[in-house]
Amino acid sequence: MTASLPTIDGAVAARVRPARLSLSNVGRRFGAAPSEVTVLHDVSLTIEPGEFVAIMGQSGSGKSTLMNILGCLDRPSQGHYAIDGQDVATLSPDALSHLRRDMFGFIFQSYHLIPGSSALRNVELPGIYSGMSAEARASRAEALLSRLGLSERLDHRPAQLSGGQQQRVSIARALMNGGSIILADEPTGALDTASGREVMALLRSLHASGHTVIVITHDRAVAQEAERIIEIRDGRILSDSGAARPVDSPAPARSQAPLPAGAGMSGLSEAARMAGRSLAAQPLRTLLTLLGMMIGVSAVIVMLAIGNGSRQDVVDRISAMGSNQLLVRPGAPGQRTPDGVTATLVPDDARAIAALPNVAAVVPEIQGSVTLRAGAVDYQSTASGTWPDFPDARNWPLATGTFVTQADERSYAPTLVLGRTVADILFPDGRDPVGQYVLVNANPFLVVGTMSQKGASPMGTDQDDIVFVPLSTGGLRLFGQRHLRSISVMVEDTSRIDATQAQIQDLLDARHHVRDTSIRNMASLLDAVSQTASTMTILLGSVAAISLLVGGIGIMNIMLVNVTERTREIGIRMAAGASRGDILRQFNTEAVVVSAIGGGVGCIIGLGVALALRSLGISTAITAGPVLIAFGTAFLSGLVFGYLPARKAARLDPAAALTS
Repeated sequence: MTASLPTIDGAVAARVRPARLSLSNVGRRFGAAPSEVTVLHDVSLTIEPGEFVAIMGQSGSGKSTLMNILGCLDRPSQGHYAIDGQDVATLSPDALSHLRRDMFGFIFQSYHLIPGSSALRNVELPGIYSGMSAEARASRAEALLSRLGLSERLDHRPAQLSGGQQQRVSIARALMNGGSIILADEPTGALDTASGREVMALLRSLHASGHTVIVITHDRAVAQEAERIIEIRDGRILSDSGAARPVDSPAPARSQAPLPAGAGMSGLSEAARMAGRSLAAQPLRTLLTLLGMMIGVSAVIVMLAIGNGSRQDVVDRISAMGSNQLLVRPGAPGQRTPDGVTATLVPDDARAIAALPNVAAVVPEIQGSVTLRAGAVDYQSTASGTWPDFPDARNWPLATGTFVTQADERSYAPTLVLGRTVADILFPDGRDPVGQYVLVNANPFLVVGTMSQKGASPMGTDQDDIVFVPLSTGGLRLFGQRHLRSISVMVEDTSRIDATQAQIQDLLDARHHVRDTSIRNMASLLDAVSQTASTMTILLGSVAAISLLVGGIGIMNIMLVNVTERTREIGIRMAAGASRGDILRQFNTEAVVVSAIGGGVGCIIGLGVALALRSLGISTAITAGPVLIAFGTAFLSGLVFGYLPARKAARLDPAAALTS
């Protein structure tokens, strides 16, 4: 490998304002009294642009701490450190990150490459935080790696590279944004002799290209490669081989013009791509993290689908009776009486109600238990005496034949209409019952029709287990009394239903000379039942939402562990120029991406389960609302529960994170 490394961007740029490093009486202490440890004591030195400086000292001498201060990874506890005359103590953490991004390039002894990323991705890292486009980043990173002899290793991860190759990747990364000042911490410490010589040749070539190179080492042979040697021991400078002097060397070409202080990682799209790559690096953990959110979202969708389906089923059944209906029952309001015992309603009341305005139809009913016999089959059922308007009023069409007629009512005709359950039991061979005779309490009745299947009532009883006869016939021949069980009144204009209800009540009070009836408005009943069902749906949704909350807490726990395990990676990103906002955005985006993926998969699972339940006959109502609510909540959970781990990551100290 040649020791010559031309500038990546071609011609040498004109000299720009020098990046002057000046330390004055700098000290650095760690810990608090009484266990406080002083690592640097009153260090003063100046480094001019274009110098090749070696800071040499044994382990524990303070040289790495000095490098961290020089590279704005750490702040001095005392004294002043100025870059181009500006005291770094006056700079915010983000301003320091911009300095690291635009001015410094770091080369570490242990390389500090991100394990899950390829060589190309590792080199691109500083370009991400400088706002370079994806195409420009990839082109420059590929060019850097090719010049360093790694064109065949672009897609290799660090574990697939030798130590010398990893260090060259680290050098390429240091040059990504220009790296006018190269800080190399024991760059040959983990390399064999041949690889070490190659790295030092590269550093000499960078110095020749105009870069300021500062090497931290304990090896005197390495230090002698530099033009200036500063020896440090016990936190104090022992010797300096040459005073700082202006160096008439060309400044290195930058990858781009200096960015403003606000420039940084290019938006949420880049954060989302980085988050996706980080999550893909640990598929099992990602899957387990997704699991809690998937279960929570699918549970919310299924529970709300069941709750809404049950509510709609009840509402449909009540609506089938007619929301424009008033139900008149015997007995004063609040008085509990057995059906058929309170003698307050008679057919003449029904005829009087029918004459009122806004009344479309009146259906009186009288019911009782009867014994039916057809051939050799006996069956106990319920008979209802009613008027011809019953099918229309109850929205209950016939399957075959006709219903009882006005002529049947006037003549007390022994005609009979069978419910579907009764028809199937009395005529199991499938014969059409119309035209057949059935004994009702030993009285022969002619079957004139059968009703269509109605199904279960809101209370769960079989509405098809019933037979219908004319009201007059039932009162005379079957029940032996003329008092009604109820009167159903259908109104023409539902907007006037309350007024009609009041008129009916006044009419009955006047006829009976006492308040001995009660009227139920089916529209009000429908509202009440609907509200009750809605409350149950909310309860089911709330129970399911608990699992969604648990999923969110699980994401927070996993992300906290993730931050702990990736502390060194966070330090690497900060050294590459990531600001606190960049780190916060990345880790919060990772939580949101996990939640969004888990929410999306949970929606698919929830919809699939709801459809499966529907195929099994369970009432479910699948609408966009619950799906959007569940997914939106999952997304919001990632944002909220991911913030604390992301904030913890963003507030890490760069130097401490790198040594984690």
